[in-house]
Amino acid sequence: MPQTRVEPEFETLLQGLERALGGGPPVLLAQVDPARLAEHPEVALVLATSGSSTGQGRPVGLSAAALRASARGTEERLAGPGQWLLTLPPQHVAGIQVLARSVLAGTTPVRTAPGAFRPEALAETIAEMRTDVPRYVSLVPTQLVRVVRSETALAALRSCAAVLVGGAATATAVLTRARESGVRVVTTYGMTETCGGCVYDGVPLPGAQVRLGGSGRVLLAGPILAEGYLDGGPQPFTEIDDTRWLRTGDAGILSDGVLTLAGRIDDVIVTGGVNVHPAAVEQELADLAAVAEVCVVGVPDPEWGELLTAVVVPAAGREVSLELLRARTGGGPSAPRAAVTVAELPLRGPGKTDRRAVAELAASQLARGRGQRH
Repeated sequence: MPQTRVEPEFETLLQGLERALGGGPPVLLAQVDPARLAEHPEVALVLATSGSSTGQGRPVGLSAAALRASARGTEERLAGPGQWLLTLPPQHVAGIQVLARSVLAGTTPVRTAPGAFRPEALAETIAEMRTDVPRYVSLVPTQLVRVVRSETALAALRSCAAVLVGGAATATAVLTRARESGVRVVTTYGMTETCGGCVYDGVPLPGAQVRLGGSGRVLLAGPILAEGYLDGGPQPFTEIDDTRWLRTGDAGILSDGVLTLAGRIDDVIVTGGVNVHPAAVEQELADLAAVAEVCVVGVPDPEWGELLTAVVVPAAGREVSLELLRARTGGGPSAPRAAVTVAELPLRGPGKTDRRAVAELAASQLARGRGQRH
C-alpha cells in the first residue's frame, strides 16, 4: 500500500498550517494512504492518535472547519486571541493546536528549546513573549509537576492569561499549589478526535456537547469532531437523536453540566473480584507530600488476579512506604497491595504516562524482589 509521510520543520509547519486552514493542501503528520485521503477533501490536517488503548496510533483527519471551531471556542472561553508558547511536540494534537490557534489569531508562536523540559527555560521563553496580547501556555501534567517546584517558573506563569493543562489527570495537590501561587490553570479534556481539548474545567467549549453512555462512557459531539480515522478500520462514532457522537474510552460523571472523569474504561483493574479505577487511587496518593508522581497498575497475580501496585516517584528527599500508601487509601480494595519506587515514570507521545510500560516495569521489579508487598 502506498504511504505518504511529511515531517516539516517548525517554520515550514506553520506555513503549511496557514495554507491548509485557508483551503490549501493538508498537512500530513501521520502515515496515510493517499487514496483514503483523497476520499476526504475537507481534511486539512492528519495526526496520529496517542494510542492510549491500543498502544499504536491511528491516522485521524481533521477539517479546517473543526480546527477553526476549536480555536474560536478556546478564545471565547479564555481571554480572546493571543500569543501561544509551544512546549509540546507539534506531532501531537496539543502541540499542533498551539500552532493552529496562533495562525488563526494572526500571532507568531514562540517555543522552548527542543529537548528535556526545564522550568527555568520555560520562564526565560515566557519573558520574551508579547505583552500587548494575552499570553497562553499549554502543558502536560508532568511539566506542571516540575513547574510548581520552581519559584522562577511560577512567577513567569503568573504573567499568562491561562495555562492549559491536559493529556492526563493532574493531581489535585499540584493544581492547588499552582493556583494558590497565582497561576491561572485551566484543566482540559479532549483528544485527537476532538481537535484536542474541548472541555475546560469540566465545562464543554461553546458548540461542544457532552453526555454519558452505558457504564458512564463519555460521549462528545460538536463541530470540533474529526472526520474520522483514515486507515479503513472501525470508527468510534455513533448517531444519537440525529447527532454524531464520539464514543471515547473514558468513564465520567456529569453533575450540573460539569464533567468529572473517573478514568479510562479499559484501565479498570479487577483485583480480588473488585473493579478499581486507577485514576481515583492515583488522585488520593498524589496528594501525599512524599509523592511527586504516581501511576497505579495491575500486575498479574495468582491470588488477586491483578495485584494493585503503586509505582511512585518520591518527592525530593522523601521515602515512600507501602504502609503510607495503604493508609492514605483506607486499606480497602482500592488500597495498593504492592509498591515500587522509580526515578521517573515511562512516558509516551506528548508526555503522557505510558501505563503499559509502567505495568511491565512494576512486574519486572516485583519479580526481582525490588518492591514492597502487603
